[in-house]
Amino acid sequence: MSDQASSGTTPTDVPPLVVKPKRIRIVCWILAVAVVVLFSAVATALTGPTGAGTASFRPADQFAMVGLGVLGAAGILAFTRPRLEADTHEVRIRNVIGGYRLPWNVVREVRFERGASWATLELADDDVVAVMAIQAVDKEYAVQAVRHLRALHAAATATPGDQAG
Repeated sequence: MSDQASSGTTPTDVPPLVVKPKRIRIVCWILAVAVVVLFSAVATALTGPTGAGTASFRPADQFAMVGLGVLGAAGILAFTRPRLEADTHEVRIRNVIGGYRLPWNVVREVRFERGASWATLELADDDVVAVMAIQAVDKEYAVQAVRHLRALHAAATATPGDQAG
């Protein structure tokens, strides 16, 4: 992707962007399935007496164990929630917990610093917003997403005088 900001981009020249992390989604789905399978296997082993006492495992205990596995899997799948949607008007960020809808005029810079786990947006009031949808482990996919996001930012914040050069 070329640097569209320096080539006199207009807001209609840059297509909208939708980004979801790739690698973490695969890992989370594998872990979620593994947790459900593990808890189901443990549930099938919970039968009969508990040992020297008079208590014994009942079907309700087995269902509860499977339920715990499903809850654990749901917690793991929460990490697949991050998503970024951006166009020339605004950027919408959904992280694991919470989300943001920001017009481009409040975004000062799109950053993806070396060693950072994910990209960030630096806002005009010096706040920083994490963009967990663009993760370093996705390598080239993340780099392309940041370049596209920077092009959208440049196109959205360009003034008519900037394009005359």
